[in-house]
Amino acid sequence: MDFGLTDEQRMIVDTVRSFTAAELEPYEEQVERLDRVPDGVAERIRDRALQAGLYAANMPEELGGAGLDAVSMTLVERELGKTSYALQSLVARPSNILEACEGEQRERYLLPAIRGQRHDCLAMTEPGAGSDVRSMSTKAVRDGDDYVIDGTKHFISHADAADFVILFAATGVERPGRNLITAFLVDLDAPGVEVRRGSSCVSHRGYHQCELSFVDCRVPVAQRLGAEGRGFELMNEWLGASRLSVAATSVGRGRRVLELATEWAAQRNQFGEPIGRKQGVGFQLADMATELDAAELLTLRAAANLDNGGMSERDAAMAKLYASEALARITDRAVQIFGGMGLMDELPIERFWRDARVERIWDGTSEIQRHIISRSMLRPLGS
Repeated sequence: MDFGLTDEQRMIVDTVRSFTAAELEPYEEQVERLDRVPDGVAERIRDRALQAGLYAANMPEELGGAGLDAVSMTLVERELGKTSYALQSLVARPSNILEACEGEQRERYLLPAIRGQRHDCLAMTEPGAGSDVRSMSTKAVRDGDDYVIDGTKHFISHADAADFVILFAATGVERPGRNLITAFLVDLDAPGVEVRRGSSCVSHRGYHQCELSFVDCRVPVAQRLGAEGRGFELMNEWLGASRLSVAATSVGRGRRVLELATEWAAQRNQFGEPIGRKQGVGFQLADMATELDAAELLTLRAAANLDNGGMSERDAAMAKLYASEALARITDRAVQIFGGMGLMDELPIERFWRDARVERIWDGTSEIQRHIISRSMLRPLGS
């Protein structure tokens, strides 16, 4: 097994790391205070990302993206993950689901998203359907050349900054409690669509969660993404890459937290010596570093398997589960190492601690990941 990076991958890491430090991190405190990206900053970051060739790095080169392989993309996500979602989301990685666009959809949605002219969001979750997406109640009923969509979605990330939504809605019933799901491309300024800011969240201020309401919203059949009733399969194709992204982001943020905690432990003196020399602190640093390396190896293994066409649901679930839970332990230990200062907003430690909490929930809870892993173990035994 070769764990080394290619020259190109090292260059990618250096480029994204420098971009994150120079263009994103300086705005973190403002975003935290204002709960939004300052006026003009979003446009500046997008322009700089486009100039640096970092925009749509996950999209195929023939479509105008950077065409990075999964391992390289994981390294990009790791470096961007060192800062807040409100800022790193401006270096857009359009949803891979958009690669399913056909015909006019490519010109109207896919290509503008890659060029930075339009911005997407994705809507699955509902007040009554979180992990159990097959039970969603948002419905799309065929009416001639249109679908009429009614329903509500919530926890829709950055919908207030998007131009269109990749919407999943029920178009039939396979059996009670298990709906047939179809994906649609819906413009957020279309009649019958309303976007509202959702409740405030302790994690990732400036990266807003929104509610979407659809009332008699007519969407042409031409805006259906993929075949009718095949949206769940399309969703699952995207979820693997999405969970890999969460894992990589967790590793990146964990690296930054560990660096800060290590510097503090080396400089903070108590009882006549740096606290890092005390086993109570030094051993915590050792555990943090070990968990991070384990999380990164699981993440890179899943990415390498994806590049080779063999990433399983279990690979992505293990990476997402372990990396997100490791980040929770690492940020909690960092607060303990910093002591009282770890809870003060004068330092970013309490922010990293709060931000880490959501990683175990979105893109599939830890419980869902454990279910996927255990199911993969039991199936070969007929259970």
